[in-house]
Amino acid sequence: MRQPSLSYVQAWAMAEAHQAVGFQFTVSAEGIDFHLSREVLKHIYLSGVTSWRKRAIRFKNGILTGVYPASPSSWLVVVVAIMSTMYARIDPSMGMIDTIKATLPVSDYLTLQTKTLLSAMLFATGLWLSLIMILRYTLKLLLSYQGWIFEPHGKRSCSTRIWLMLVKMFSGRKPLLYSFQASLPRLPVPSVKDTIKRYLESVRPLLDDEQYNQMEIVANEFKKDLAPKLQKYLVLKSWWATNYVSDWWEEYIYLRGRSPIMVNSNFYVMDLLYITPTHRQTARAGNAVHAMLQYRRKLERGEHTPMQALGTVPMCSYQMERMFNTTRIPGIQTDIIQHLKDRKHLVVYHKGRFFRVWLYYGGRHLWPSELEAQFQRILDDPAEPRPGELKLAALTAGKRVPWAQARLKYFSQGPNKASLETIESAAFFLTLDDEAHGYDPEKLRSLDLYAKSLLHGKCYDRWFDKSFNLIAYENGKLGLNAEHSWADAPIVGHMWEYVLATDCFQLGYTGDGHCNGEVSKDLPPPLKLQWDIPAECQSVIETSYTLATEIAEDVDFHGCLFDEFGKGLIKKCRSSPDAFIQMALQLAHYRDKGEFCLTYEASMTRIFKEGRTETVRSCTGESTAFVRAMEDPLQSKAQRLALFCKAAEKHQHMYRLAMTGSGIDRHLFCLYIVSKYLGIDSPFLKQVLSEPWRLSTSQTPQQQLNLVDIQKFPKYVGAGGGFGPVADDGYGVSYIIVGENLITFHISSKFSSPETDSYRFGQNIRQAMLDIRALFAMKENGL
Repeated sequence: MRQPSLSYVQAWAMAEAHQAVGFQFTVSAEGIDFHLSREVLKHIYLSGVTSWRKRAIRFKNGILTGVYPASPSSWLVVVVAIMSTMYARIDPSMGMIDTIKATLPVSDYLTLQTKTLLSAMLFATGLWLSLIMILRYTLKLLLSYQGWIFEPHGKRSCSTRIWLMLVKMFSGRKPLLYSFQASLPRLPVPSVKDTIKRYLESVRPLLDDEQYNQMEIVANEFKKDLAPKLQKYLVLKSWWATNYVSDWWEEYIYLRGRSPIMVNSNFYVMDLLYITPTHRQTARAGNAVHAMLQYRRKLERGEHTPMQALGTVPMCSYQMERMFNTTRIPGIQTDIIQHLKDRKHLVVYHKGRFFRVWLYYGGRHLWPSELEAQFQRILDDPAEPRPGELKLAALTAGKRVPWAQARLKYFSQGPNKASLETIESAAFFLTLDDEAHGYDPEKLRSLDLYAKSLLHGKCYDRWFDKSFNLIAYENGKLGLNAEHSWADAPIVGHMWEYVLATDCFQLGYTGDGHCNGEVSKDLPPPLKLQWDIPAECQSVIETSYTLATEIAEDVDFHGCLFDEFGKGLIKKCRSSPDAFIQMALQLAHYRDKGEFCLTYEASMTRIFKEGRTETVRSCTGESTAFVRAMEDPLQSKAQRLALFCKAAEKHQHMYRLAMTGSGIDRHLFCLYIVSKYLGIDSPFLKQVLSEPWRLSTSQTPQQQLNLVDIQKFPKYVGAGGGFGPVADDGYGVSYIIVGENLITFHISSKFSSPETDSYRFGQNIRQAMLDIRALFAMKENGL
């Protein structure tokens, strides 16, 4: 093992010495002589002030959230109003104040007038709390209305406009992140009859007559015999639990999975597509980490503005709670999510070494320039990784059971335990990558290689169990790899939009690409984590690495930038951009494989408390009719356009049903879980849950359009993100609609499947988009 350079050892020694002299005492004949460092006492004081300030702000915001949509000052208004009526000899309590006064204990300190005032204040407080509950319940009733979702875009009915006015009226002013949580409605349980009907409708275009008749018989038998019993338990759960889906979804879809989460579950998010603010790796990482700390501080205090549809309808903020200081802990039967608070360090990986970096100094966040200096120290550190350390993170990329067993056996004591706890308790995980990636129009497949690096890297340079990994490349490009169980992609995307905008438009860089600001000379250097990994554990690491490498090498990825047209033109065609793209995907898939398949599109249910996602089954009878018409030379353009409009409208209706809790798949999934608890075997549910999604799609939404003016800064656009293929012989497609004239597709499949080719599918998507656009050419002059 190479020794660190003399300069590094000296710097370390100086920092250690500086801390050591903070407190000294000497025992002599004259007694005990204390020496206290004024500098250390100053930092202790500042840390304490920051801690108490944080507690005070949290307490204040907790009160504001607790009484929302009222305000603490409204209590004083109610008290003064009640007092005023009493002085006017009017009793608004109808005798309740006198009753309270009679129950107060007899005391020399409580005069008759004092009792009267105290009774009035107690009554006013009770009245105030009752008014808050009435306001909340009224707001919850208002938010239970979903008719606005089913109205055509831009054509709000009179009733919806009145409803929006009432929601605004009862929503109060300046809501905090969690202000609406108590007023959000619960996710409703659909009727079995409706779910079975919609399910049969969704599979009809995928089955021949004989197959469909058989499925109809099995479904009707389930609806008649087993479903009523299972439904009763599910309704009971919906009354008792906050959300009847989310906890089972998290546990059984994510945490109980024993296969590797790398590629199969984790997803990635890319940097700005065309812009790299600085090519200095450590500077870019410094700004990004500082922006994340700013975001975390606002998140911990609940100061972010809640997301609101139409600028009025609130969405659930529950998933944001576990963004930082969160790790998925492996278990033998099931994993658990460990979420901690107030962790003040970051773990950085570089060339096989793990370092702990403190994020606070003197009671404040490190400045971007100080973070840059710390990361540069790590790059300059010549120490070699210890035996087994280089590929240690491959344990998080392999199967869950071997990782859980190795964690119990080799990481439960000594330096391994301390180092692992440091990683798992860190705010998040940063990789200073030794490669350069990013989109380069002059390099073929640059976007493909960039995506693969973010998705799996070298299989040992990402800690896949962390809530998210920040990856900083040598050329200054950034990206995220996120674990999926704790939250869905829009939650991570919200934070990432904030980070990129803050990095570019608030923090900025010096003329030579460094972070702005000075660097404190007293910063303790990064601490290299220590490991003692035995040969047996190294063998387990190598086994996980081998499996992870096989998975990674099988990922066939293609990034497709579609810039012929975008949202602007699609809206001129009076079509939903999402429906337009979904119909293009159906057409592209049919041309690619010559058949239709079960298609998954993720939609959100965050208008309900603790809502996550629902499935939109994009392959419908209407979409298949449209696709066949496009491939039939005898069909006229007018006929094809009419079928497209019908299919797009059907898709929009399905999407709205999913958003409002009337989807198919989460209901059937929960009925299946109930059946397993009861030990009941259902051939219908078993068939439904085993059907493969050979086309899995998702749109990455742009949520905070106010952060960057794309009209003014057209190059400052994100590239979205993506995920691995869901089925061995299928495609995973993620897309982001950026501005008015760009749509980015992220396409994944497996090289091992002879039926798929990501590049070929990308070309089919491009042609399908253009062919659908051509249908509107005859109407263009009239637009």
